[in-house]
Amino acid sequence: QVQLVESGGGLVQAGGSLRLSCAASGRTFSRYTMGWFRQAPGKEREFVSANRWSDGRTYYADFVKGRFTFSRDNAKNSVYLQMNMLKPEDTAVYYCASRVGGHCSGSDCYDVQFYDYWGQGTQVTVSS
Repeated sequence: QVQLVESGGGLVQAGGSLRLSCAASGRTFSRYTMGWFRQAPGKEREFVSANRWSDGRTYYADFVKGRFTFSRDNAKNSVYLQMNMLKPEDTAVYYCASRVGGHCSGSDCYDVQFYDYWGQGTQVTVSS
């Protein structure tokens, strides 16, 4: 069982920045594929970013490229999402997700169904 705890959400004005954190339990964190997803009211959960443990490759959704940056610190069992140039349409609950071992290729990394464990989410609200 892996527990994920997100933090760092809040209210920010458009153009501002936030840094989300996700702390994971477990002793094999370096072998977790980690992802960030978000869900706005009335919408499906959507992919934001993911990092593949096997080669360190990071994926981003098109709508966050150039604005959001994924990072991980295996020594701290943590991943982060630095969000810059935030827009009102970025308002959502942001979730951290993990898959222990395994290997995602291409679209798998974007798929909600690929991930085994989820955090409780952290609210991000961007005002215009």
